[in-house]
Amino acid sequence: MFVFIAGGGRTGAQLAKQLLEQNHQVRLIEHRRELLALLHREIPTEVIYEGVATDPNVLKLAGLEKANVIVTTSSDDAANLVICYLARTLFNVRRTVARINNPLNAWLFDQNFHVDETINQADVMAHLIQEEMSLGDMMTLLKLRRGRYSVVEEKVPAGAKAIGTKIKDLGLPDQCIVAAIIRHGQITLPRGTSILEEGDEVLAVTDTEGAQELAKLLAPPTRPVK
Repeated sequence: MFVFIAGGGRTGAQLAKQLLEQNHQVRLIEHRRELLALLHREIPTEVIYEGVATDPNVLKLAGLEKANVIVTTSSDDAANLVICYLARTLFNVRRTVARINNPLNAWLFDQNFHVDETINQADVMAHLIQEEMSLGDMMTLLKLRRGRYSVVEEKVPAGAKAIGTKIKDLGLPDQCIVAAIIRHGQITLPRGTSILEEGDEVLAVTDTEGAQELAKLLAPPTRPVK
């Protein structure tokens, strides 16, 4: 996959390094001299393109039309919006991801500016805090479908409501599927008639509501899940 990154600050540089380690093709565009000096020490020179990312001619010369996705990591919200708009309308880039620096500007980052996905640090932190408080000891291992679903894991404690109950009788929502049970170090693929035991590690694919219901069933009796 060819990922085009607009903005060579710390976020853009780290993203470029991680994508390169995953064998993706990367092009990072930056114009500030002080940042360019650092970038050339951190990532391969051939990845870096020197220029102003809001200039359509610069974007063309940098090869934006070949990109599968563009990520704008600038500290300027207006610049991020402009770049996403240009990427879609002039260069037909399929996916656009934009960083939101000021939460008050979040309402602007929509399809009018051709922004497909946003990285809003305030929203991310608030969501993580809410999720941690609502899910107790449950761990989120992986996000799926733009965060709508998750792969979660939790160990069944003593006294949990789910102990001794068949999976099909737990009353889980349709969007919560118990995908695997780890028992005594062995992974088993559960059936509807499988019964959970104390000490089992449960892996499930679920949406947010399903995760909350599963967390209630796996909570120890001394710590109710809110």
